[in-house]
Amino acid sequence: MRKWGDRFDGKLLRDLDAIHFVMPFIYPKRTDNEGYISEMVDLEAATAFLEKKNAENPTYRYTMFQLITAAMMKTLVLRPKLNRYIKCGSIYHRTQISASFTVKKRFEDSSDEGLAFIDVVRADTLETIHDMICRQIYEARRGGGDAVETIDIFRKVPRFIGRAIVRALCFFERHGLVLPSITKGDPGYSTVMLTNLGSIGMKGGYHHLSNWGTNSIFVVIGQIKKRPFFDQKGNVTMKTSVDLGLTIDERLADGYYYSKSVKLLKYLLEHPEELEYRLDEKLHRKEKGKTSRK
Repeated sequence: MRKWGDRFDGKLLRDLDAIHFVMPFIYPKRTDNEGYISEMVDLEAATAFLEKKNAENPTYRYTMFQLITAAMMKTLVLRPKLNRYIKCGSIYHRTQISASFTVKKRFEDSSDEGLAFIDVVRADTLETIHDMICRQIYEARRGGGDAVETIDIFRKVPRFIGRAIVRALCFFERHGLVLPSITKGDPGYSTVMLTNLGSIGMKGGYHHLSNWGTNSIFVVIGQIKKRPFFDQKGNVTMKTSVDLGLTIDERLADGYYYSKSVKLLKYLLEHPEELEYRLDEKLHRKEKGKTSRK
C-alpha cells in the first residue's frame, strides 16, 4: 500500500541506520558517488551450457548476453539492497526489478539505436528472460514503441522552448512529479543498464551513472575470448572468459554487501544451471556428492 513519501516506482525506506540516512545529504549526486568494480569471469561452463541448450533446440537460440542478463536479475532478487535508489536525499526500494539496454538497428555507422526495457518478476527464469529480450530486440529494430522517437519531439520546436521544457522536466523528475507514462521504457529508470561492448569487438570498462532517473547500476560486458587462468600452484590454463565492469552507487550499501553480490553474480555465470530455476529460488550447491540449498 502506497504511503505518504513513497514515489510511483519506489517505497521510501523509513528505518535506515544513521550512516545511510545522512549519506544522501552529505553526497547528494549519484555521479559523485560512483564505485567501479571489475571482474573477470570464467565462461567455460557457461559456453558448454549454451552449446547444449542450443543443440537441443537450434531454432530457440540462447546467447551469452541473455545468460549474463539473467544472472544479473537473479543477483538483484537475492541481494535486494541493489534494487534501491536515491532521490532528493531519500533512499527508496523499487517496486519493480528491471533491465535496459540499447539495440543497434543495423550494424552501420548511420544506423539509429533503439531502447530495450524488460521488467522481471520473482518467478521468472532464464527461459522467460530469453523470450523478453528477443521480443524487445525485435520491437526495437522494427521501430515499435521506441522511446527515442518520443524524445525526438524536442528537435521540432525552437531551441529556447525545448531548453525550457527539458529544464522543467528535470525539476519535476527530480521531485518525483512526472507521470509514470513519461518514464515508462526510459533506461534511466531501470534497476540495471547493460551494454554489450564485446558484441562490437571492444574491451569492457567503466561507464558513468547519471543524475537523471533512478538507475544505480551500470554493467559493461567486454569481449569474450581466451585468457590465462592460474591455479594455486602457478599452473596456467587458457579459458574462455569475459571482463565485466560494474559501476554502482556506493551510498546504497557497504563494500562487504557489494563484494558478496559480485561473487554471487560470478558464481551464477560459472554455474549457469542455477538460472533455470526461478529468480527467487535459493542456490543449489553440490557438496560432497549431494545437493544442498543455501
